Amino acid sequence: MALLLQAPHVEIDSMFHGPSWTKRASFEDDVQRFSEGPCWVTEWQYDSVRALLADRADLLIWLDLSRFTVMRQVVRRTIVRRLRRQQLWNGNVEPPIRTVFTDPEHIVRWAWKTHGRTAGRVQELSTRHRDLPIVRLRNRAEIERWLRGPLHRAIP
Repeated sequence: MALLLQAPHVEIDSMFHGPSWTKRASFEDDVQRFSEGPCWVTEWQYDSVRALLADRADLLIWLDLSRFTVMRQVVRRTIVRRLRRQQLWNGNVEPPIRTVFTDPEHIVRWAWKTHGRTAGRVQELSTRHRDLPIVRLRNRAEIERWLRGPLHRAIP
């Protein structure tokens, strides 16, 4: 979507995660700074900046994908990153696969645990920000239709 909008995509994980997967001290300031810009695309996943991003957003795209789809994507991405020893943000790499069983904050466990929370957050947001358009897309076909149709037509 950022490409279609010719807007920078800000990978919010790269701002959050410092070395050894620790939270970067400048995270909130960094989000404050980029979200002051005229146009940006990012994710909406960190409690400490969720309200700020919602206040400054012109549109929220809710990818309301099934738990099966999300978990398939997260597990696949995590395994591929680990096997390739892909360097992520600030020198971090995915931990050994076995840590999914020992680390309660492992990304796979986090994805499972938090999947059901988004609907409530979006509902709360729609109540607080009645003027913020929210586009709910439930599968890949809806995403593609929306990108080719309404979004494409809205771009000047």
